Amino acid sequence: MQSCGMQLAKYLLFGFNLIFALSGLVIVIVGAVVFAAIDDYRTFMESRVMGPPIVLIVAGLIIFVIAFLGCWGALQESCNMLIAYAVLLLLIFIIELAVGITAAVVRDDFGDTMEMEMKKSMERYKDEEVQRVAWDTLQEKFECCGVHKVDDWEGVIKPGIAAPSSCCVEKGEICVNTSRLGMYQLGCYSKLEEKVQSSVICLAGIGIGIAFIELAGIILALLLVHAIRTSVPK
Repeated sequence: MQSCGMQLAKYLLFGFNLIFALSGLVIVIVGAVVFAAIDDYRTFMESRVMGPPIVLIVAGLIIFVIAFLGCWGALQESCNMLIAYAVLLLLIFIIELAVGITAAVVRDDFGDTMEMEMKKSMERYKDEEVQRVAWDTLQEKFECCGVHKVDDWEGVIKPGIAAPSSCCVEKGEICVNTSRLGMYQLGCYSKLEEKVQSSVICLAGIGIGIAFIELAGIILALLLVHAIRTSVPK
């Protein structure tokens, strides 16, 4: 009976780790997609907003490696390898849970900081190319202008120029020089906030969801270790 239980735990753990290896790849892909989605707008955000997707990418790569350790340990019925697998899985569990919690916390309080960073970077628009590229990319992609409205650009560039050409619905000298006519009227803050919020929710969900699934791997590994040890004749 013990042998049957050990074989069941062994093959369950092996199958779990094949799926787990795939989940590691999924985590890497999700982290990379989220990072790419918000990387163009890092000028307007704190570094801690960029941290969770990077950590998730690294965690996903480590998970992929650990999954093979679990498969090999199960097939070899090696207690030492299985214990090492369980410990490493526990560490990844803690990291991913922390990423999920951090993402949830950042989601609640990053708005005010992002608004402040947007206003600061707007003031540097005419002096720094990085700020120009960031703002032009943001305004053209989201079809918005200024932080909250077109008037935010008043006096920033130079007299007679109401806003950057990236604010124009149809790009051209006429739009730039004719006050605020032909410009996007909605501000960029609400659109960027929505984009980052959705990315952060995705990170939080993936991080916390996968973290609790890993508990199953830890339990299976420890059950197999127990079955292997109890099956050894005394």
